[in-house]
Amino acid sequence: MTSGKVAMDMFLSIALGIGLAAACGFRVFVPLLALNLAALAGQITLPEGFSWLASHLTTVALATATLAEILGYYLPWVDSLLDTIATPAAVVAGTISTAAVVTDMAPIFKWTLALIAGGGIAGLVQVSTVALRAKSSLATGGAGNPFFSTLELAGSVLTALLAIFVPVLCLVLLGLFFLGLLRRAWKALGKKAKNQV
Repeated sequence: MTSGKVAMDMFLSIALGIGLAAACGFRVFVPLLALNLAALAGQITLPEGFSWLASHLTTVALATATLAEILGYYLPWVDSLLDTIATPAAVVAGTISTAAVVTDMAPIFKWTLALIAGGGIAGLVQVSTVALRAKSSLATGGAGNPFFSTLELAGSVLTALLAIFVPVLCLVLLGLFFLGLLRRAWKALGKKAKNQV
């Protein structure tokens, strides 16, 4: 195997991991279930330490957790409770999903990348969705939250599928998403500074 092929495989595995981690920021269990199903279908080969993610027992557990999470976000007050639990859980899920797919890397680098890139991106997406839900709750008294729950679910499913089937496109779209977030944050800081003068 040529060094170019190894480098490309590593890049694709990192793109896949980052995409799955971002999807964990929208919904914790959807991308893990997608990873499980992709591994069972032979679409993704998991390293030895993560073979548990490719078992049928894991499919049942993740499908149950996914269904409970999806339904919970449609129940008033439960969605807010889930947000407090989901934030650290998203970081853990993002770290695990990234570590599970990143290949040909020494464990210390793999876990560092998984924690910083995977966990960090999952946490950033999760914090963004929590902030959006809080604004929705204030503006609509919680009536708009089911709409945002549906968008978050769609975002998780779409991001996970893109990560599995077209990881480079997923990485590009995530880059644009984060640039948009940075731009909005910069504008908000500018307005705040202007109002204080």
